[in-house]
Amino acid sequence: MFTFLLEYNNYEVMQSNNGFDGIAKAKDFKPDGIILDIQLPEMDGYEVIKELRKNDELVSIAIIVVTSFAMIGDKNKALDAGADGYIEKPIDPDTFISQMESYITSLRN
Repeated sequence: MFTFLLEYNNYEVMQSNNGFDGIAKAKDFKPDGIILDIQLPEMDGYEVIKELRKNDELVSIAIIVVTSFAMIGDKNKALDAGADGYIEKPIDPDTFISQMESYITSLRN
């Protein structure tokens, strides 16, 4: 669903199967934004965020957590780890792109 919505709105999409691969791709391609789930194999999304934020070249990339983790405190945990935004699943296809763009735009201003 994310890939369809992003590509439909003219975004280039690269996918990763785990946190290590995602970090490597971020270092190589330096995208404008990263959409990140918390539940990942090998290393969780919180660890991915912390690793990305350690790299000075990647600190300006918007990291948007999109997850089904929606318990009290989960949003703060993601933001405290260094995420710029937090969107709960299930997403609303009508507002997802504008939500994502608002996080990316806020970093550029």
